[in-house]
Amino acid sequence: MRSLILIAVLVSAIFAAERRTVAPTSGPKPVGPYSPGISAGKYLYVSGQGARTPDGKMPPDFEAQTRQCLENVKAIVTADGLSMTHLVYSQVYLADSKNMDQFEKIWKDYFPSGGPARAVLGVNRMPTETPVEINAVAVRNLSERKLVKGGIISNERYFLEGVYASDVASAIAKLETSLKNAGLGLGHLAFVNIYLDPSISHSDMNAAYSKHFESGNAPARATITVAHLPYGGKVKITGVAVTDLRFRKVIRPRNMTPTPNSSPCVWAGDTLYCSTRSGNVPGPNGGVWAESVENQVKQTFRNLFDGLEEAGLDFSHVVASNVYLDKLEEFARMNAVYAKYFSQAAPTRTTVEPMPSVERKPDANGNWPRFDEISIVAVR
Repeated sequence: MRSLILIAVLVSAIFAAERRTVAPTSGPKPVGPYSPGISAGKYLYVSGQGARTPDGKMPPDFEAQTRQCLENVKAIVTADGLSMTHLVYSQVYLADSKNMDQFEKIWKDYFPSGGPARAVLGVNRMPTETPVEINAVAVRNLSERKLVKGGIISNERYFLEGVYASDVASAIAKLETSLKNAGLGLGHLAFVNIYLDPSISHSDMNAAYSKHFESGNAPARATITVAHLPYGGKVKITGVAVTDLRFRKVIRPRNMTPTPNSSPCVWAGDTLYCSTRSGNVPGPNGGVWAESVENQVKQTFRNLFDGLEEAGLDFSHVVASNVYLDKLEEFARMNAVYAKYFSQAAPTRTTVEPMPSVERKPDANGNWPRFDEISIVAVR
C-alpha cells in the first residue's frame, strides 16, 4: 500500500504544472499583495495593469493612458519570453464607457491581426485612480492558439469573446452561437463572467439563466453588477469552455446543494475555475455578513477554500484572482487580510470597485450588506 501511495505522489509531482513568478525589469510596482505575472503550465496569467508609468506618473490624456496600460501588460508578457500575439483572453475595465471608440482604435494598433478574446466593461473606480485597467492570459506555445469566430481555441480550452445584449436570454443565445462556431454547446462551459447593468436584477437574471443549465452541472460563475456597459448594453457574458467534455468536471463540496445557476468550481483540464464567493456566513435565511471588511474577507477565503479542498488543492495553487470591492477606500484593509493566505508568491490579481458605494447599515436582524466578492483560478 505504501508503494502505491508513493507512486501516486510521484506521478502527481511529475504532472503538476510548473509555477513561477514573472516580473518585468521595469514597470509599475504592484500596489498590493499580488504578482505581476504567474506562469503555470501552458499559460501566463497577467495581473490587471493600470495606466501609470514605471515611475508612478499618470499620462496626460486617455490615449496616452491606454497605450501605457497596454505597454505595462506587454512588459510582463515579454518578461516571460512571449509577445502580445500570445494573448488568448483579456478583461478591460473602463472608468468611462464613452471612451470606448477611442479605446478600440488604440487596441487595434496593438492587435492588427486580431487580439485575444475580450470583455470590456465600465466600473466605478480602480486602484491608483487609473481610467483603464487590463488583465490577460497568454498561451506559451503560439501554435496552440487558433482564432475562430467568437473566440480563441487554445489547447483544450475555448476562450469566448464577450457578447453584449439588451437582456439575459438574448445574451445566452449569442453565447450559444459563439460556442457552436467551435462545435460546442453550453454544456462545455467551465466558467462564465456575467456583467449586468444596474437595471437588471440578479434574481431576474437567474430566472432566465437557470433554464439553460442542468442542476449540479452548471459552469462556475461570477455575476457582477457594474456601473455601465459600452454601447448601451445591459448584459455582457464571456467565459471559458472545454473543447472535450472529458476535460470538464464539476467540483462541489458535499454541504452545498446543486443548482442550475452555478457550480462552486469546475475543472477545465489542469485548471480549476471557481465561482465568486463572498463573506457570507452560512446559516438560516441565507446566512449573514459580518460588520467589517476584514471579517468579510476572512470568511470569503474560508468559503473559497471549501472548493479548493474538495478538488485536492489549496491556496498555493491559485494563479489568478478577481477582487470586487464595495469601497475602494478599504483597499489597504482588504490587502492586509488577503496577504495572509499566500505564504508563497501571491497570484496575479485584478481589483475594481464595480459600482458606486452606498451608505452601509445593518438590517433589522443586524445583518450587514456584502463588502467583497472574489473569484479564483487555480492550477494543479
